Amino acid sequence: MTRRLPYPQVKSFDDPAALRARLAELAVDLPVDDVVDPGGVLAAPLEVADPAVTLRIPNRFCVLPMEGWDGTDDGRPSDLVRRRWERFGASGAGLVWGGEAVAVRRDGRANPHQLTIGDRSVDDLGELLGLLRRAAVGVGVAPVVGLQLTHSGRWSRPDGPPAPRTARTDPVLDARVGATPSSLLSDDELDELVGCFVEGAVVAAEAGFDFVDLKACHGYLGHELLAAHDRPGRYGGDLDGRTRFLRSCVDGVRTRAPGLAVGVRLSVFDPGPHRTGVDGVGEPDPDALAVFGPVGAAGPDLTETVEVVRSLADRGVRMVCTTVGSPYWSPHAQRPAWFPPSDGYTPPRDPLVDAAAMLHAARDLRAAVPEGTAVVGTGYTYLQQFLAHVGQATVSAGWVDTVGLGRSALSYPDLPADVLAGRPLRPRSLCRTFSDCTTAPRHGLVSGCYPLDPFYKERPERVELARIKRDLG
Repeated sequence: MTRRLPYPQVKSFDDPAALRARLAELAVDLPVDDVVDPGGVLAAPLEVADPAVTLRIPNRFCVLPMEGWDGTDDGRPSDLVRRRWERFGASGAGLVWGGEAVAVRRDGRANPHQLTIGDRSVDDLGELLGLLRRAAVGVGVAPVVGLQLTHSGRWSRPDGPPAPRTARTDPVLDARVGATPSSLLSDDELDELVGCFVEGAVVAAEAGFDFVDLKACHGYLGHELLAAHDRPGRYGGDLDGRTRFLRSCVDGVRTRAPGLAVGVRLSVFDPGPHRTGVDGVGEPDPDALAVFGPVGAAGPDLTETVEVVRSLADRGVRMVCTTVGSPYWSPHAQRPAWFPPSDGYTPPRDPLVDAAAMLHAARDLRAAVPEGTAVVGTGYTYLQQFLAHVGQATVSAGWVDTVGLGRSALSYPDLPADVLAGRPLRPRSLCRTFSDCTTAPRHGLVSGCYPLDPFYKERPERVELARIKRDLG
C-alpha cells in the first residue's frame, strides 16, 4: 500500500504563483521565476579554473551520479550501464558529475554489481565515456565529464550481505550493519586506501575523463571520516585529522595525475540518523553521535563545512557538488519524496521544506567560500514541473552555479535539452518521486524508473518490485 502524505503534491500546482503561495504558507524562502528563458542564464557557459586545466562547461545543467546496481559480478559495465551513460550524454547537460560511483577496491562496493576499478577499467570506462560523448554530439553539447570514486565504508556489501569497514565506532550505526571492533579500519589501512583513490584517478585520467570526484557524502567512507570526532590517531579527532584522508587523496591525485581536475561531492550538513517513530513518521534517533554539519534549532551549522571547502580550495579544488545527510539514515533530507521508499519512514514535514533546505545550504556555502569555486545545487527534482523555474532563479540570484539533476535523470534524462531548446516539458516523463529507484536496489533489484521509463516497465523486475511493495505495505 502506498503511503500518502498530508501535504499537497507539487504536480497539483497549476503555475509558479501557486508554488510560491505554498512556499509562503510554509514560510520558506525559494525564488521561483514565472517564465524560463531558454537562451538565458541556464544556457550560459561556465569556466572553472582548476590548476590542472580550465574546464569549460557549456551550460548550467548537471547530471548527478546515478548508479543502477547493474554492473557485472566482477565490477565491469553491463548493457544496462551503457544505456544509462548514453542517456546521460543525450541529456543536453553541460556537466556530468561522475556518471555513477565507482568503487576503488572490491571490498568497498556498496552492492555486488557496483562498477569497480580493476585491470580492464581504462578500456571499460573509456568505452562508457565514448558512448556518452557520442550521444552528446547528437544534441550539440560537449559536456565536461567526471568520474566519481568511492569506498562504501560501513555500507559496503561486496557480496550482498553487509561487510562493513568503518571509520569510527558508532553504536547506533554499528547496530544497523552488524559492525564489530574488527570492522574498524586502521590508520595503515586508510593509508592504503588513499593510494587506491589515487590509482583510481590515474585510471580516470588515462580513460579520458576531465575530472575526478573524491566522494565525501552520504555516509560512505570519505564522509564518515569527517565525523570521526572520537577516533584516535592520524585520521580522527580535530578537523585537521578528520580531513586528512580527503586532503591526502587530493594531494596524491595532483602528483600522479597532474592533468586531471578534482571535484568533491560533499554532504554539507547532516540531520543525523533517523528512525521510524510514532505512526511511521521519521524522528531523530536520540542515541545518535555527533555528525559533520549538525542541524540545530537555528538550522544547519556550516562552520566546519566552509572550513573544509576553503581547505580544498587551497589545494585547487574549484568544484563542489552539494548534497546532505545520507540515504541510509536521513532519506527525507537527502532525497525529498512525496512517495517515500516502501521500507522507509514517512517524512516528518512537507518535502518542499527539505528541498529548499538543500538549496539554502548551497547558497550559504557559495557565499562563504573563495571566489571561483563552482557550487552545484541539488534538491531540484522534487520541484518537478517547476524545476527550471527555480533552477533559473537560483542561478540568477547567485545561490548556485549549476542545477544538479539526480532521480529526474532516470525518468527524463533529456529534460535539459528540452528546456534549452524552449520545448515544453513532458509531464508524463517528470519524476514524481515514486521512490521505486530506491526501493528496488534495497531489495537486490537493478535500479531504474519503473513507473515512467518504458524500458524498465517491460523488465521482469517490475513484477518482483510490485510484489515486494505489496508485502511491505
